[in-house]
Amino acid sequence: MPPQPQIMVDLQMEQYMPDPDLEVIARLISQDPGLSGALLKIVNSPYYGLSNKIASIQRAVNLLGSRSIINLINAQSIKGEMCDDTIVTLNRFWDTAQDVAMTCLTLAKRTGSQAVDEAYALGLFHDCGVPLMLKRFPNYMAVLEDAYANAAPDCRVVDTENKAFHTNHAVVGYYTAKSWRLPEHVTDAIANHHNALAIFSDETSRNPQLKNLLAILKMAEHICS
Repeated sequence: MPPQPQIMVDLQMEQYMPDPDLEVIARLISQDPGLSGALLKIVNSPYYGLSNKIASIQRAVNLLGSRSIINLINAQSIKGEMCDDTIVTLNRFWDTAQDVAMTCLTLAKRTGSQAVDEAYALGLFHDCGVPLMLKRFPNYMAVLEDAYANAAPDCRVVDTENKAFHTNHAVVGYYTAKSWRLPEHVTDAIANHHNALAIFSDETSRNPQLKNLLAILKMAEHICS
C-alpha cells in the first residue's frame, strides 16, 4: 500500500536529525495506514516472538528501535512512488483514515474501552482495501462513489462492488490486515465493517471484542461524515 507522500517527507526530515525522536516518528507513522501496516507486520512476525499480536504503533516503534524504523521508512519510500493523479485521488482516503482513527481513539477512551490501540488501528485500517482496489481497477472510485450514493439496507456498498469486480474493499482489506498479522478480532472487524447490522442483530454473548470494536467504528464513521 503506498505511503502518504507528505508523511514520508516529514519522516525523512526527522531521520536526518542528529538525534531522531522515536515519539515523533511513531506519531507520523501512526497517521499512515501503509506505513503502520508494514511496521506491525514486522513486529508481529515470529522473529519477535510476541505472545500476543499487537496493534499499538507506539509499542511497535519502541520494540524495533530507530535503526530498523529508518530502514523501513527508506524501503517504503522506494516502493511508494505514485503519479500526481493517484496522489490526488488517494488524498481523501488518507484524510478519512486519520479522522476516523482519531475519533475511534477518542471514543474508546471516553467509553472506557480496554482496546484503545485496537480501536485506533481499526479506524486507520478499516478501508485499507480501497487503494489496492484502485490500483487493480482504474474505474474503482467511480463505482465506489456510486455505491455510497445508492447504499441501502438491502444493497450495501460491498454488494455493488461485488457485482462490478467480484470482490470488495472489505475482503481485500481483511487479507491485507491478515498479511500484517493484526489481531484476529481487528481483521474480522475490517472484513465486517459493512456488515455491522447483521453482527449487531446477534444478541448473544458471542464475539464481544468484534461487536465492541465495530460499535466504536460505526459511531466514529457517523461523527466524521
